[in-house]
Amino acid sequence: MQPEAYWQAILFLFIGCLILGIGVYMEVLADVIMLPGESFVKSIVLRWHTDFGITKVCFDAAMTIIAGVLSFFFFSQLQGVREGTIIAAFFVGAIARWIARRLSFLPERLFVKEQTELTPLQEDSVCIVISREYGSGGHDFAKQLAQQLQFAFYDEQIITLTAKSTGFDQKYIMDHEERMNSSLIYDLVHEGYAYSDEYKPMKDAIFEAESDVIRSLAKENSVIVGRCSDWVLRDKKKCIKIFLHAPLSYRVQTVKKRENLNEKEASALIHKMDHMRKENYHYYTKQIWGSADNYDMCIDASIGEKTMAACIQHLIESKKE
Repeated sequence: MQPEAYWQAILFLFIGCLILGIGVYMEVLADVIMLPGESFVKSIVLRWHTDFGITKVCFDAAMTIIAGVLSFFFFSQLQGVREGTIIAAFFVGAIARWIARRLSFLPERLFVKEQTELTPLQEDSVCIVISREYGSGGHDFAKQLAQQLQFAFYDEQIITLTAKSTGFDQKYIMDHEERMNSSLIYDLVHEGYAYSDEYKPMKDAIFEAESDVIRSLAKENSVIVGRCSDWVLRDKKKCIKIFLHAPLSYRVQTVKKRENLNEKEASALIHKMDHMRKENYHYYTKQIWGSADNYDMCIDASIGEKTMAACIQHLIESKKE
C-alpha cells in the first residue's frame, strides 16, 4: 500500500507505530533477547548508572542526526529521515509502555513467578496519613498533631530511610519524589523497550522504595505526610486519611512568608507544585488527587490547627470503636 495523500501517510504511520508497539510489548513480556539499540542503551545505563529514559532519547536523537548527515554525504539530499522517523522514535516505546501498564495483570496469569509479598500491616496500630495542597501547612500541622497524640512523625525522614534502602542520594530523591510535570511526557521519555524485572526508571524505583518504607512505618502509631500514603496503606483498616486544602489567598500568604516571595511568585509556585503533585498521584494510583472519595476527611486548613486537631481526634475515637 502506497498512500498518496499526506493525511493517509500520517494515518498509516500511527497504525504502524501501534502494531510495532504491540510487538515490542510482546517481546518485553516474553523476556526474550532485546533489540540491539535497546541493549546498547541498557549497557550504558548499567555501566554508568544513567537514567534509561534520557539515555534512550539521546541515543535515538544521535542515530537520527547521524542518518541525516550520512544521507547528505552519500546522496547530497535528505533521504530516509523525515517527521515519521521522529514520531516513531517517540511513540513506539510510549505505546508499548502504555499497553504494559494497562495489561499489568497479564504476566501473573501467563508466567509462574514467585510473588513478592507486601509487608504485613499491624492492624492494632493507628496511622494518620495527611495529603495536602501546597501552602496549606500540612507539614507543620502533622508534626504538631503527632506530638499532641504522642505518635511517631514521618515526612522528610522517609527520604532518609529510602536513601538507605536504595543507595540513591537524598537530594536526588527529594528533587524527584511527588513531582511529575506530565504523565504523558514521562511515558514518552521513559519508553518501555527495556523494562523488565531487572530495571525500572529511577522515579518508579523511588516510589516503590518509599511505599515499602511507609508500609513498614505503619506498624506503629504514626502520622505520615504525603507520598501517596493514603493509596499505599489502602488495605490498612485503622488508617485515617486526611486531605488538607485551603483558599488560594490563605496559601499565598503562607508561601509568601515561608519562601520570602512576592504574591505573584507565591501564586505561581503554588499552582506549579499542586499540578506536579496531582500528576504524580494520578500516575501511580490512577485516582484523582484531592477527591473526597479517597479520604476519610477533607479539612479547610484556614479554620485553624486547634479545630483541625479536634476533628481528627474525634475521627480517631470513631475508628477505634
